[in-house]
Amino acid sequence: MNRTPPALSIPQLLLYGGAIVTLSMGIRHGFGLWLQPITQAQGWTRETFAFAIAIQNLAWGISGVFAGMLADKYGAFRVMLVGALLYALGLFGMAHAVTPLQFMLSTGVLIGMAQAGTTYAVVYGIIGRNVPADKRSWAMGIAAAAGSFGQFLMVPTEGLLISQFGWQQALVVLGCAALLIMPLAWGLREPGFGTGQPAHREQTIVQALKEAFKYPSFQLLMAGYFVCGFQVVFIGVHMPSYLRDKGLSPQVASYALALIGLFNVFGTYLAGTLGQRMQKKNILAFIYIARAVVISLFLLAPLTPTSVYLFAATMGILWLSTVPPTNAALAQIFGIQHMSMLSGFVFLSHQVGSFMGVWLGGFIYDRNGNYDLVWYIAIALGVFAGLVNLPVKETPIRRAAGAAQGA
Repeated sequence: MNRTPPALSIPQLLLYGGAIVTLSMGIRHGFGLWLQPITQAQGWTRETFAFAIAIQNLAWGISGVFAGMLADKYGAFRVMLVGALLYALGLFGMAHAVTPLQFMLSTGVLIGMAQAGTTYAVVYGIIGRNVPADKRSWAMGIAAAAGSFGQFLMVPTEGLLISQFGWQQALVVLGCAALLIMPLAWGLREPGFGTGQPAHREQTIVQALKEAFKYPSFQLLMAGYFVCGFQVVFIGVHMPSYLRDKGLSPQVASYALALIGLFNVFGTYLAGTLGQRMQKKNILAFIYIARAVVISLFLLAPLTPTSVYLFAATMGILWLSTVPPTNAALAQIFGIQHMSMLSGFVFLSHQVGSFMGVWLGGFIYDRNGNYDLVWYIAIALGVFAGLVNLPVKETPIRRAAGAAQGA
């Protein structure tokens, strides 16, 4: 006999959802620390490693669409269970892959699919369905801040695991940690999804998709998110090697990634809070333009540990702060009925950008011996993203009488 779960309180939702995002995002933020150990041990090029991470981001984006559909229809709990299992399998495979193909399938495909079921699109769908509209952006900021805290907590931990146990055993330990998502997901079972029957939806998936993709503001949000993915994944994966190439110690890179995570706790919370008071498009435009300025100053200044830490702290404030206003704008425009799915499609654009950023970094480095061109592209894209977010219309979309309102 199926029992209907009790209603989720906001503290319960943020506690369990935040813990899941802390684990899932925290683990993946440290993957750049494995670039040099794995390529040196296996005799692979940086492009080989970067291509697997690029596939991971693309698999995450594509799988996120379907994970969102399933979470909207059957509840997020089942999706998270599968995601946790795939995460553990992918990390074990990453540790023991001996060919580039095996590495791509485990690190790229399996972990990418796992992240689709254990990160923002699914968690934000739960928030959208269970948090009132007047607190939704704030709650999304809390969840995003949890992912940032995960980076602050997990990146130094991963660096310590590598130094103490070696890169292979460190991945096995992380695989075991990923399984903790399963019991945490139990705390996010939603009322209406406990009977095994799909939840009723007045607007079909096809109707929701047609509506969204014909709406210019949806397209503009997708364009901005493409840039977000390009910038953060290029920096997150390639900055440790960039700093090593410039003669700085590996500890500088670990501390820099941790600082990004720490300061992004404040940045994402602030963005989510401001999203309740200001137009979200203006917040997004500021974030993207500010990123372009910060990257430019980083490249112009002399490279020292101090300049790296200043860059990391400033970029950290801007790192995932795009996530709460983007997803809150989606909920505000289209309602919450298909929130996870639409968030998944926008995130797919983010992951296409991630694919391009991480792969292009490895490709250009292997051919030019430096990352200069990719940094310049990241600056130009930041300006572009800031401009395309300004025309976004955040008012709820008007539907014909009888159509689902979803809010």
